[in-house]
Amino acid sequence: IVAWFVALIPMRAFKQWLAERVDTLSPAMTLIVFIVPVIPLFPLKLVGFWLLAHEYWLSAILTIIFAKFLGVGVAAFVFDVTRDKLLEMDWFETLYEFVMEVRAKAKALVDPIKSRIRDALRGDGSGWSARTLRLIQRFRKSVHEAR
Repeated sequence: IVAWFVALIPMRAFKQWLAERVDTLSPAMTLIVFIVPVIPLFPLKLVGFWLLAHEYWLSAILTIIFAKFLGVGVAAFVFDVTRDKLLEMDWFETLYEFVMEVRAKAKALVDPIKSRIRDALRGDGSGWSARTLRLIQRFRKSVHEAR
């Protein structure tokens, strides 16, 4: 997901310029560069919560979701640029490796479930879900042919 958000930012020249500037910074200063861009998003989230408190439900939800997506996109972009420099700090490298291990374990837990869901949606096999999906497909086909 993060790579997808980073790919959405079409500023290759800006990314290159920022990477060159980050290379001249110390790892501690790079950490500040990583944290600071997310701070301006906080007021946007506050606006979302204000809208929520005043019962503007749709506006509140859209504002909060927009702020979350924007925050993930900005963080992914900046992390992509600052990763190498941040990994020079031992504590950050340890934290990064821990997060990657947890992510790998989560993926190992979720992959079999995703595979079962895909198989069920594909309609292959003899289980009740496969039979139900085939029945729905036959019904849709007969409705389509009747038109």
